[in-house]
Amino acid sequence: MAITNKQRLDLIENYIREQKYADLHTLATTFNTSLSTVRRALNDLESQGVIRRHHGGASLVEDDVGGGYDFITQDDTNAAEKHQLAEYVDAMVQDGMTVMLDGGTTTYAIAKLLLRKRLVVITNSLPIAALLNEVSACETIVTGGNIYNRLGVLYGPTCEGVISEMHADLAFIGCGGITADGIWNSNPMLASYQQKMVSASGFAWFVADASKFNKRALTLAVRFGSGMGLVTTKTPPPELAGKIKESGAQLRIC
Repeated sequence: MAITNKQRLDLIENYIREQKYADLHTLATTFNTSLSTVRRALNDLESQGVIRRHHGGASLVEDDVGGGYDFITQDDTNAAEKHQLAEYVDAMVQDGMTVMLDGGTTTYAIAKLLLRKRLVVITNSLPIAALLNEVSACETIVTGGNIYNRLGVLYGPTCEGVISEMHADLAFIGCGGITADGIWNSNPMLASYQQKMVSASGFAWFVADASKFNKRALTLAVRFGSGMGLVTTKTPPPELAGKIKESGAQLRIC
């Protein structure tokens, strides 16, 4: 029997209350309805002050007061470039692979496309784990560890220990900046587990839009070298592109 609009609205509200955040495609799949219907439901819930709309999804207002996951509220930033990167990466990943996913907005965009494939996904991102658990055919392994609340990312000795004991065909990792020196991150604890991801994968791809070029953050996480590469949206400046090639790393422009 078909449900009423009020029943659908209640179901979507309860789902967001449980998950804290949900994207449009997840809601449409979960409740077997169209994206336009989901958008109308979210508009109604926003008008009631229950949720706050974001690019591609919504989160609880009460969670926003406490800060929530920063990546949700930043999701509008360079959204087109992130989708472009996600589509390129999606074509690189084949059914049956084991893939490691870092946390952040770009890797979350990648996860939304990969959920259609049969994969083993290793992640330290709680939002990515929740997304894959709900609507994908993937086997999802969560690392464990301390929670970095701003991003919903797990880090620390437990996280790094789990990563070190596993192997992935490919890893997709975010970053705070890219210079000729290498890949930068805003937090030494995050840089530390990213180093483990590089070591634990057959090939590690850092994924970033062009806004990260020649930008330093607090910590130099990884220097360019063989067994790793950069997927980005535009050709880097000559010095940076030359350093990547010289190091033996790969460069892909999507």
